[in-house]
Amino acid sequence: MPRKAPTSIFLIFLCLLLLAFYSLLLSRSAISLSPTHLRFRPRNLTARYDAPDSFNHVIREDINELTHRTRLVTSIPGPVESVSVLLPNWEVLVLVSQDTPLTSNLGVGGFYCFFPRNETSPANFSGVLPFTGATTFKCTLPNRNRRLQPFHQPVLTRFPERETNVISAAPGMPRWDFLAYECFSTETDVVLFVKGVNNRQGINKSPEEFRCVFGNDIKNAVKTPVTSSKQEVFRCLHPNLMELSISPSTTAAAKRIKVSIEINREKLVVPSVAYYTPPRRHMPSNPNPTSLLCATTMVYNVAKFLREWVMYYSKIGVDKFILYDNGSDDDLERVIKELDEEGDYNIERIFWVWPKTQEAGFSHSAVYAKDSCTWMMYVDVDEFIFSPSWLKNSSQPSKTMLKSLLSISSNGSIGQVSIKCNDFGPSDQKKHPAMGVIQGYNCRRQAEQRHKSILLLEAVDHSLLNVIHHFDLSNNHYNWKELPLEAAVINHYKYQAWPEFMTKFRRRVSAFVADWRTRVNPMSKDRTPGLGFQPIKPEGWENMFCDVKDDRLKLWTKKWFGSQTPQGLKMAWQL
Repeated sequence: MPRKAPTSIFLIFLCLLLLAFYSLLLSRSAISLSPTHLRFRPRNLTARYDAPDSFNHVIREDINELTHRTRLVTSIPGPVESVSVLLPNWEVLVLVSQDTPLTSNLGVGGFYCFFPRNETSPANFSGVLPFTGATTFKCTLPNRNRRLQPFHQPVLTRFPERETNVISAAPGMPRWDFLAYECFSTETDVVLFVKGVNNRQGINKSPEEFRCVFGNDIKNAVKTPVTSSKQEVFRCLHPNLMELSISPSTTAAAKRIKVSIEINREKLVVPSVAYYTPPRRHMPSNPNPTSLLCATTMVYNVAKFLREWVMYYSKIGVDKFILYDNGSDDDLERVIKELDEEGDYNIERIFWVWPKTQEAGFSHSAVYAKDSCTWMMYVDVDEFIFSPSWLKNSSQPSKTMLKSLLSISSNGSIGQVSIKCNDFGPSDQKKHPAMGVIQGYNCRRQAEQRHKSILLLEAVDHSLLNVIHHFDLSNNHYNWKELPLEAAVINHYKYQAWPEFMTKFRRRVSAFVADWRTRVNPMSKDRTPGLGFQPIKPEGWENMFCDVKDDRLKLWTKKWFGSQTPQGLKMAWQL
């Protein structure tokens, strides 16, 4: 008989060669896609299903993948059960349930993210989410794992060298651009924050196109109507707890009810790391009196600026400060602690890890703070409100000053007061001024720029819609008033010494606006005139944006907050 072995071997070799070539093409395709262009939806959720039983089964598998990590075989008792989300720039956010103990003599240190192909990266403790109690870590997705699609969830472990290569079948990792990420319950409804459903340019889908889905098992999930759909904020009705089998004897872990949004037309449930908390029937009375005026902002690495901002506003009328911390890694926590020990400052820090969510954070604050604050002021830590009349008529700062601006408009129908901004330039500064921004920067642009607002929280529209500078109001009852420059103005120290501005340039992740390094909207007011898309110092930066010398607030604060020492003038906020 003729010999066929060589032919068979040749065919096998040819198949292997073709398979390797096809794999190489897939890898190159994956590498060519940047995180900002990839849009991940779990493969089982993107298909359409006609049979309800089939649909429920497939969706349930995906929800369970995101809710309960499969315990993987390792050489130690097991990795920490967690769920991960892929953030921009290949950053991985790992969330560990508050029910999972992380006790060790290392505390929350010493962890690693262990990925397929035996790749690891350090898992750095990031913070604890205040509304779910989840402990969060951040690590970097290794280069070779960026070629895998879908991106696989890592194992969180302290001993990556003891792990075996058994996680190639790990569940897919949801992407940040399509995710339900936070939930807040009011007495009457549920506020759910979801990324990637409504259009960022203001095109919002109708509430009728969605339902809220409550439950860790889609087969037994409870669905309620959505009453509002604006930006990343969805409001829906509370579920019937009896249908969720929640009773007083239910364990804390079992009470963790995942909540998400279902897109009706696509029969698609958005991946979620958000949990629903049922409202308590008998809410305890607030032990602290309601503050008339609070201030909130979203911050990142503002420790060196915070003392000046808090001490200034506290003296002129702010009763409470609520800081949404967007993942700071500076001395912010220490500065807050020092302020708390030094004086009567009421500062609350909310860990808000989610990127590009300043509008959502402000919407959250409008419902979260409603029981503790009457008015909420939305200004950044480089913005300082004052009235020109204070310079003439007041010998000392007073806690009634800011509140007097509200009384100008308090005729019973004003729900929002807006104040225009003056943008200040570097004012010939080469580095951060030791006495603070008010003393350091005194030269500004001629024309006022935009505005910031003080909001009556009960006046905010049900949708919680805002554009950072102001909110939509309940039109049936409340009006919006803009104060003239003679009544009040905001000194916005926007363009500071180059080292400070360059740091700001490199991390612009809070709001919807494009990153400064992204080559879009070159004429936008959010862009810096004369600055391109790279953090390259323009010639003459120190003297840019200087049309008018304005010492008004500088002289006023020097008189009220300054004191003479053997070393010279020292401001109250200087250590």
